[in-house]
Amino acid sequence: MNNKYQVLKKYFGYDEFREGQELLIDSILDGNDTLGIMPTGAGKSICFQIPALMLEGITLVVSPLISLMKDQVSALNQSGIHAAFLNSSLTQNQYKLALQYAKEGRYKIIYIAPERLMTEDFLDLALNSNISMISIDEAHCVSQWGQDFRPSYLKIVEFIESLPSRPIVSAFTATATTEVKDDIIRMLKLQDPTTLTTGFDRKNLHFSVQTPKDKYAVVSKYIKENEDKSGIIYCLTRKIVEEVCERLDREGVAVTRYHAGLSDAERHKNQDDFIYDVKPIMVATNAFGMGIDKSNVSFVIHYNMPKNIESYYQEAGRSGRDGEPAECILLYAGQDVVTNQFFIENNSDNEGLDRETFEVVKQRDRERLKKMTFYCFTNECLRDYILRYFGEYGTNYCGNCSNCMTQFDTLDVTDIAQGIIGCILDCRQRYGITVIIDTVHGSNSAKIRQYRMNENQYYGKLSHVTIPRLRQVLNHLILTNYLNLTNEEYAILKLTPISKSVLDDNELITMKLAKEREIVPKEKKLKKATKGSSKNKNPELFELLRKLRTDIAKEESMPPYIIFTDKTLTQMCDLLPTTYEEMLTVSGVGEVKYSKYGERFLKIINQYMRSSKKV
Repeated sequence: MNNKYQVLKKYFGYDEFREGQELLIDSILDGNDTLGIMPTGAGKSICFQIPALMLEGITLVVSPLISLMKDQVSALNQSGIHAAFLNSSLTQNQYKLALQYAKEGRYKIIYIAPERLMTEDFLDLALNSNISMISIDEAHCVSQWGQDFRPSYLKIVEFIESLPSRPIVSAFTATATTEVKDDIIRMLKLQDPTTLTTGFDRKNLHFSVQTPKDKYAVVSKYIKENEDKSGIIYCLTRKIVEEVCERLDREGVAVTRYHAGLSDAERHKNQDDFIYDVKPIMVATNAFGMGIDKSNVSFVIHYNMPKNIESYYQEAGRSGRDGEPAECILLYAGQDVVTNQFFIENNSDNEGLDRETFEVVKQRDRERLKKMTFYCFTNECLRDYILRYFGEYGTNYCGNCSNCMTQFDTLDVTDIAQGIIGCILDCRQRYGITVIIDTVHGSNSAKIRQYRMNENQYYGKLSHVTIPRLRQVLNHLILTNYLNLTNEEYAILKLTPISKSVLDDNELITMKLAKEREIVPKEKKLKKATKGSSKNKNPELFELLRKLRTDIAKEESMPPYIIFTDKTLTQMCDLLPTTYEEMLTVSGVGEVKYSKYGERFLKIINQYMRSSKKV
């Protein structure tokens, strides 16, 4: 087989590796177990696909979702690599035929669902094949401390140990805290693995948090202003998905939906409509997205706050996979916290765990929800907040998030802080956020009277302060460790070792508050939106190439981005290649894809250049 650079160019069309890829590939080719933690869009799949082509035997890729397998196998076959998947989407006859072809050695790479590993048919294939590597995609699913724990992943080690000889084991994930990383190594029994974390930062993503009174109005306006773009709108519940999708559809938006309440057939059709850009806007629950490698997603809007930072970053990271600027917008409301708390307390995913472990997992989920909620309130750099969560420390200024682009005033809130902390101390630290705020604000509700909080010495002391401001200050006190919010089902506010210093007038409490509602002037927004994008250089040619790509995609029943990504088309517009040699300098155009499509794209470019007198 060719060397790794030749394989990279021939099948994938790239001249050089991205950060971290070469080290991980070399580790596998040297026969070492390997763990790669790389952000979404960083090119994890190439790290196991290139070694798979260079090693002698078969590579098995364990993957959690049908959509992920189909997408990657389609892309491999388009690139001239023989690959297959084995999962429940195949009929019995299709499954048997795929197994037969695998036994005949037709495939270098086989994707398989973890549930299938220990079945009799597959074990028969595995025990009689030369398996050189097992690669575990979405490896965080093996960890009970990960956000997507799947009990079926625990069967992977049993399968590996049943083989006549142990293959190389590699594992990859986009989101893993230090705790989850250690768990992956332990649970998969990786042997002295090469471990690489390339960093979690995605510099092309712009993060923002908004707390609008009318979330739908924000979404509708954004889509109208970006009607040529593809995006995902994530909602917490099926009901909200249905409502948002229906309203956008009535407004004439090409929109579809995805949630677990739809039939398999409808989910499959809607997913295809999104991938093929028939309906470029997807409204979905978190059931959608893992393994969807759609490169031209320009925005992800979270209509509701998700349950943890891991989920948020993974879902937001489905935008901007082509490296172009993309928007990640989170629309927060207090009800989002309540809904997520309900999901945590009524979670049925981990019912197989013993009671003690089940409670530990719940406690962990509450802590994660708390940190996700803090993200929505912090006035510090949003990107830095996320990176710190994953153990990376930056400058606390990225210049590409809503907080970094907002002007703040520093306000003295010591008096408010003293009232809140004093109230908590006076009621012996027995209540949660709502009761404390209602007490200091002087509420006459039945609950306040029932708890006799109207007898608290701080009752009504802060009636002159608005409830939203009281919440802002209270959240700031939690963020800065002057207060602690417990992780029980009913979260209680507790004092910390530094709380007393505020009451003793030894501490000045200040917080940053936005000066103005408008985050950036309109002209700066326009500049940011076009930053890094070169589509305007030859926009007419870009549309011609995009139409050709759509036609080919229809002919071959293939998602357009698997033919060529938007980034590749953009580079064609920049470089204007007119020969085979010039076309191969375009990133994403390899020999295999050139032999399939190159001439047709060159013809369009040459016609455009003649008509526009650029030759």
